Amino acid sequence: QAQLVESGGGLVQAGGSLRLSCAASGRTFSGYAMAWFRQAPGKEREFVAVIGWNGAAQNYSNSVKGRFTISRDNAKNTVYLQMNSLKPEDTAVYYCAANRQFRTSDDYDYWGQGTQVTVSS
Repeated sequence: QAQLVESGGGLVQAGGSLRLSCAASGRTFSGYAMAWFRQAPGKEREFVAVIGWNGAAQNYSNSVKGRFTISRDNAKNTVYLQMNSLKPEDTAVYYCAANRQFRTSDDYDYWGQGTQVTVSS
């Protein structure tokens, strides 16, 4: 059974950095677009970043562009989200997702369970 497992979340001060990882198992996702979404308390889930199957195509939300970087290692079946210059408004549960199509909407086929990121001011 295909599974996505996020890790790397935690508590960090504003201006700090975190690196999230999403490890896939049960199948290979090398032919899939991989994305990160987040959901803050009381808010809807929102798109953060997406990367194409070979890493060449990337797209970011305006709120994280220039601060976050998405990458992937298909040999390890893993996608990463490097988050720099974190702000309190980045506080949310971050979810990894996989889909055959490269998209920023949240209709993805596979989802992880989420990892909490908390940025203190």
